[in-house]
Amino acid sequence: MKTIGLIGGMSWESSLEYYRIINEKVKKELGGLHSAQSLMYSVDFEQIKVLQHEGKWGELTEIMIDAAKRLEKGGAEIIVICTNTMHKMADDVQKNINLPLIHIADTTAQSIKTQKLKKIGLLGTKFTMEQDFYKKRLTEKHGLDVVIPNDEDRDIVHQIIYKELCLGSIKNESKKEYVRIINNLVKDGAEGIILGCTEIPLLINQNDVSVPIFDTTTLHAEGAVLEAIK
Repeated sequence: MKTIGLIGGMSWESSLEYYRIINEKVKKELGGLHSAQSLMYSVDFEQIKVLQHEGKWGELTEIMIDAAKRLEKGGAEIIVICTNTMHKMADDVQKNINLPLIHIADTTAQSIKTQKLKKIGLLGTKFTMEQDFYKKRLTEKHGLDVVIPNDEDRDIVHQIIYKELCLGSIKNESKKEYVRIINNLVKDGAEGIILGCTEIPLLINQNDVSVPIFDTTTLHAEGAVLEAIK
């Protein structure tokens, strides 16, 4: 079994889910008392959040590269960035390490294509929804047609992530807003929905909506396990 290196803390609530899912998947695949060989380098998310909203992506890239190098020195054999948004610098991280980085958009797209879906709705931070680093990978590498909410709804999705979910606050009224926004994407032709922020599965699950949802946290964590036990 390869050692999985996790860059976590963005937020720690979702990093906790990564650790749980990874170990549950290892147990399911290998049985007995097997658990994951893993390392986690957890950043201070307040610093990350401030730099994100100030648009200081160069500084953020250096932080992610430093975290990945620390994990590599610690014995990691696979790198996992435990957040969708910070995959903006995934290519730069990969260039600066000598081990594979498991990309969250790839594990998600593989699951979507298994269900033979083509047009997919994307929820996440405004960075993930509006910038090209995530959507472009889904469209150019995987041939998916990606749709996102309108301006007002993107702001609602973003604010709930940072002001509630990342703080561990789960509100029923916010769930209703997300369901409304998802239903609007379905009306626009979305055949499924990517929960493209690792905190969103804390609020939304398959029982809440009528189309398939793709929980990026679970898909990413389980994909890392499958790579580790090959």
